[in-house]
This record gives sequence, C-alpha cells and structure tokens, in this order.
Amino acid sequence: MSKLQVINVSKQFLDMKNGHQVSAIEDISLSIEEGQFVCLVGPSGCGKSTLLNILAGLDRPTDGQVVLNGQIVTETGPDRVMVFQENALFPWLKVIDNVEFGLKMAGIEKKRRFEISMRYLDLMQLSRFSNLYTYQLSGGMKQRVAIARALVTDPEVLLMDEPFAALDPQTRDLLLVELQLIWAKTRKTIVFVTHNILESVCLGDKVVVFTSRPGKIKAEIPVDHRRPRLSEDTELQGYQRRILEELKHEIISSRKSEDATM
Repeated sequence: MSKLQVINVSKQFLDMKNGHQVSAIEDISLSIEEGQFVCLVGPSGCGKSTLLNILAGLDRPTDGQVVLNGQIVTETGPDRVMVFQENALFPWLKVIDNVEFGLKMAGIEKKRRFEISMRYLDLMQLSRFSNLYTYQLSGGMKQRVAIARALVTDPEVLLMDEPFAALDPQTRDLLLVELQLIWAKTRKTIVFVTHNILESVCLGDKVVVFTSRPGKIKAEIPVDHRRPRLSEDTELQGYQRRILEELKHEIISSRKSEDATM
C-alpha cells in the first residue's frame, strides 16, 4: 500500500466577481510511496498549492479523497507538517525557541525538547546560531530554521510550498544539496511544490507535471540519478528538457487564459 494516495481529487472555488464556480484542480490521482521525494511542477495558477493544502488538511476537496496510511485525511494533524515560501518564524523568539515551539505545544518537557531541537539545528548546521533572534539571520538561514522546526516533531510527511523561491541562486543551490542530505538521513516522505524545473530534477525521485488550470496531472517523470545532485550536473539536462517539453503548451495556455480575463 502507498504511504499517501490522492484519489480522484477535485477542488472548486467560488469566483466572487461573477458568482460562478471555478475549478482549481480536476480528477487528480497520485500515489506516493514511503520515503519518496515527489516534486510538483506546473504553470502559475494550476493548483499545485491547492493540492498541497488539501494534503495538509488545511482545505477539503470538493470531490475525491486523500488517504494517508489507509486513513482518509479530513483535517490537519502532526503526521503532516507544511514549510511555506515565507518562513513564518516568530521574530521575537530566538532560533532555539522557534525550533522548540511545536514540541512545547505538544507538552514535551524542557530538557528533552532542547535536546531534540539542538539535534536538528546541528543537522541544519545552525547549532552555533541557536541563541540569535531570527531577524539576525539571512534568508537562507531562516528557511533552514523553518525546516528544522518542521522536522523536530517527526512528521511522517513533509509538505513544502516553494520554500526556496525567494532566495538568491547561490543560497538556493546550497539548500538544494542540504535538503537532499537531510532527506537521505531522515528518509521522510516529501511533497515539494516548485515552479523551478532545475529544483524539481535536483530533488525529486519523481516529478509530477500539471496542466494549466484546471490542474490535472499531465505526466509523472521518474528521475533515476545519483545523489546528491548538483544544479550544474549536465547529466540532469535530459530530465529538464523532458519536463520543459511537457510544460511548453501548458504555459502558453495559461498565459492565453490570463490575457483573456484582463
């Protein structure tokens, strides 16, 4: 049995301008195995983040269902944790306090939660910054703190919504390698949303390509290549070209649709 199953999931929203229902995603079916790293790519507005929110239990599908470990997902839970594009850290707390926050809410005693948090800060190469406030950190360091905070609660599934989108290319390339190393150590099941084709082939065991809105799965492309993968590895270009070919028509369709509504 798959770890996580998306079964015929559709989601509609009410367009407040005209009162009509708008389909964000339609008839999505996807199977994700234990410990698999899956990347979702597609044109803007195709519903990737909508699906991620449904996986997290932050939203409910209009039709279909999500099944985790044989149980239907109906709400949020500690078995799934989201890392957003904006790190959502508490600037008035120190790094260690941010990372400990979820454990504190779970009632873990102080000494134990400190030990757990420092282990993950060490994994993220941030232990020497534990007593700094988050506003004293660079963008890349803040995102590593956010990932550490997500991992300390030991979720079964890590959901990541374009966490590197706002970072400069050098920082992003560094974090692409670090995230692969963390995944190799923890073997978490990860679902990662990105617009960046290079990110998807560097990170994913499988890249799921979405159509333009309403989002449907157009292709599932396995990436069978050694790790850690580097952004400059020319052997990844074949995977990038295949994904780009799948996306070309969808990007054009998405732009035409945007132009039609302006």
